[in-house]
Amino acid sequence: GEGPKVYRRELSIMPQWAGSCWYEIRYTDPDNAERFVDPANERYWMGPRGARDPGGVDLYVGGVEHAVLHLLYARFWQKVLHDLGLVSAGEPFRRLVNQGYVEAFAYTDERGFHVPAAEVTERDGGYWWRGQAVKREYGKMGKSLKNSVSPEEIRSAYGADTFRLYSMFSGSFEQSRPWDTKAIAGSQRLLQRIWRSLVDERTGASTVVETPADEETLRLLHRTIAGVRTGIESLRFNTSIARITELTNHLTSAYADGVPREVAEPLALLLAPFAPHLAEELWSRMGHQHVLAHAPFPVADPAYLTEATVTVPVQVDGKLRGTVSVPAGSSREDLEAAARDEERVARHLAGQKVRRVIVVGEQLVNFVLE
Repeated sequence: GEGPKVYRRELSIMPQWAGSCWYEIRYTDPDNAERFVDPANERYWMGPRGARDPGGVDLYVGGVEHAVLHLLYARFWQKVLHDLGLVSAGEPFRRLVNQGYVEAFAYTDERGFHVPAAEVTERDGGYWWRGQAVKREYGKMGKSLKNSVSPEEIRSAYGADTFRLYSMFSGSFEQSRPWDTKAIAGSQRLLQRIWRSLVDERTGASTVVETPADEETLRLLHRTIAGVRTGIESLRFNTSIARITELTNHLTSAYADGVPREVAEPLALLLAPFAPHLAEELWSRMGHQHVLAHAPFPVADPAYLTEATVTVPVQVDGKLRGTVSVPAGSSREDLEAAARDEERVARHLAGQKVRRVIVVGEQLVNFVLE
């Protein structure tokens, strides 16, 4: 051939997949110039927490297409590094959640080619693109179907918080859900109601008051806190937003002259994961000098999560004859006395001899006649 030659050994022989399959490990020690990760860092963030825990990242969120691509290779590389004794975690991820697709209408011309959905108009019961009739179908939002909606357009028209809120409220995180630009106005109206509840629209000043909230409001607040926390932890963001909506509706009708601070501040904190810009602005106008992100997230008081009163069905010889409302935690004697005083029950007991009374907690009172 060409005779002896000197060649430089190429060290960068790994494909792109190799780097993308262990990047989560590097995140635990990104500035280490001596090794890819310090064992102490990797063990602290990703190491096993018990005998049956393989270790790894707490939660991995990705589309279903990752299952046969990235996740397969990531698990292979994790096993290799673990077998070499370089990492303590035997698995790369503890939990995997596949988010659903965002779907939208798409349109095809007579050739079956997709046309830009944004340019299609509806008239005379049909759909038209540049003067020609097109067919409407439904599918995953993306470039191939030409039915994408630009986040920048939504942000410019409605704001980033509205866009975030609608995206999380439109459906279950793990299920595919439709995109409807018209429906996004509902999320904007919710944020507007929250703003008007806490801020004077004419002056821009906070309308939050220092007077205490009534017990009904406090109970609803703490149920909301519990519901929002549960929704976030289970990735059911739509249920968290529904709880915030319920609380907002109550405040709008119950506090026309100003929302109590002990309710307004937790509301802003609960809103922050979904509409951070609005929440920070409300927090600032309530007089706080430090950003809301540094404040602790609300924790529900168990005392407010139990009902003040309970409704107990009352039976006579196994047949429902009425119900009574009693304070939660009432004794057996109090339940029996309240049941005897109930008008319809009293009529069925008049002139009868009661052989025994069955009281099942706060769930049932049954009079057994002789």
